Amino acid sequence: MLATAFLGTGQAAGVEIGSNMMFQARFARVAKPGLWTVSRAYGGAAAAVAPVSADGTASRALLTGTIALAAAVNRRRRRSLLPWRGVRSAATAAASADGPYDYDLFTIGGGSGGVRGSRWAASQFGAKVGLAELPFAIVSDKLTAGGLGGTCVIRGCVPKKLMIYGSHLHEDLKDAAGYGWSLPEGTEPKLDWDKLVAAKDAEVTRLNGIYKKLLDGAGVQHFEGYARVVDPHTVDVDGKKYTAKYICVATGGRATRLPIPGCDLDGVVTSDEALALPKLPKKLVVIGGGYIAVEFACYFHGYGSEVHLVFRQDTPLGGFDQDVRDHLLEVLKAKGIHVHSGESPLSIEAAGEGQLSFKTDKGTEVVADNVMFATGRRPSSADLGLEKVGVDLCPKSGKILVDEYSRTNVDSIFAIGDVTDRINLTPVALMEGMAMARTMFAGAPSKPDYEGVPCAVFSQPPIGSCGLTEPDAAKKYGSVDVYVTKFKPMKHTMPTGRGEEERMMMKMIVVSEGFDHADKVVGCHMVGAEAGDMMQGIGVAMKAGAKKAHFDATIGIHPTSAEEWCTMRTKTRTTTAAEVA
Repeated sequence: MLATAFLGTGQAAGVEIGSNMMFQARFARVAKPGLWTVSRAYGGAAAAVAPVSADGTASRALLTGTIALAAAVNRRRRRSLLPWRGVRSAATAAASADGPYDYDLFTIGGGSGGVRGSRWAASQFGAKVGLAELPFAIVSDKLTAGGLGGTCVIRGCVPKKLMIYGSHLHEDLKDAAGYGWSLPEGTEPKLDWDKLVAAKDAEVTRLNGIYKKLLDGAGVQHFEGYARVVDPHTVDVDGKKYTAKYICVATGGRATRLPIPGCDLDGVVTSDEALALPKLPKKLVVIGGGYIAVEFACYFHGYGSEVHLVFRQDTPLGGFDQDVRDHLLEVLKAKGIHVHSGESPLSIEAAGEGQLSFKTDKGTEVVADNVMFATGRRPSSADLGLEKVGVDLCPKSGKILVDEYSRTNVDSIFAIGDVTDRINLTPVALMEGMAMARTMFAGAPSKPDYEGVPCAVFSQPPIGSCGLTEPDAAKKYGSVDVYVTKFKPMKHTMPTGRGEEERMMMKMIVVSEGFDHADKVVGCHMVGAEAGDMMQGIGVAMKAGAKKAHFDATIGIHPTSAEEWCTMRTKTRTTTAAEVA
């Protein structure tokens, strides 16, 4: 072990080095003798350095001799709250000692996972990091336009949620009459679509700039251009080559279109373009039954569009708990969304005056202003040079195949986020990026933890889910007790005419008595206002191993919808593994 001392604003344990000498110090594991090693500079503090002798110990004389230098540097850098960019951990120094690379890590893709992994490697472990991303644009093109922040920030989670906020205000204005508010007689709320889209674009542009500042602040070098992998340690960015000890591919995914006649006509869009339409469609067809389809159907309906939702299954949201799916279907119909379940898209044709004629295999025909494909996303792994380098891809989906540490079959190449098609959520990509950085540079191989990941669907009303569905829980644990409650939220008791479409549903799945892990809560699902915020807290409880008895013993906050999680006493049913086999 080697002692590496530093002085500054950060806190560290006091370690005795020599007689009657106390310094703020920490220890780092040394991979090879003969290397110079430094500690990270916490809170803007500079670090003392010491060479490693053959027996793996630091030179005490040089260690003490550099304290004054470190203190002097600290006085100049005391205003900074970021680590000293030039400082590298022992593990990082060792990682790049066996090759003359330009970077310790080069990341292709500046979305949530790529940016977090790069920042973490640079700021936490002192790695020298480069990152390449396409130039910023509101609507993406896989070859020429993208932007720091990726899908989530630019054309996914963030702009979608902003548009959903605005959409929901329309319903709130309707409800206001039940609380005594009214508009002048004969008037209706007026939507300025251009103003709405411009405000959304301005916020997205601001966030894109913040991501650039975050990279700069961490000391990550940002390249704007198209990057490809040349060999296991080389990346080409628009004709210029850079070498790296490790390469991370974090290129995300892209929206897909079904290959039916007319899929590329003007007015046919994916979620990318749907967030930037020049005008609000009077009539819209949404193809798909997943969360993207449901969210866009609800938000366009909220703004006043006539929406037709078309999907192949009997209920939307395949993969979610069936009670959630059934309840949502009732809500969509009650709101006035035209649901065409059990139908497949057949063709799209131009219908004159800028409209489109959409047909299904069941004979349904809808003439609409726009047709939107929300039929899934595909990993963006093509045209990156991966096949030439020998990186294994899934032949069917194109996802990059990785092990539990996010490493591909080529040891120096990692992949994280949606391009690996594991759990395609922004917080999961962040987790994968941090775990990858620890694996690379902390000498501590780290696996992302995918158990009990909470999620939300921002439909109207929204959905929250954490843990297992009822059939999956029964199969895993042998038998589960199910608790379900449905009720009208207090907010909707005074407004009239919207009762059924705003009924909440909550469901808790608990391991039955007499089975291993009895009384453990293994699944929570709900449909209703603030479902996402509510499920975040539920997720913490479930991660801690909460039992039904813990929920029962918790005092609810009254009057809230959330208190129902603490008052579900009557069991709805018991489901066994044999029943769902």
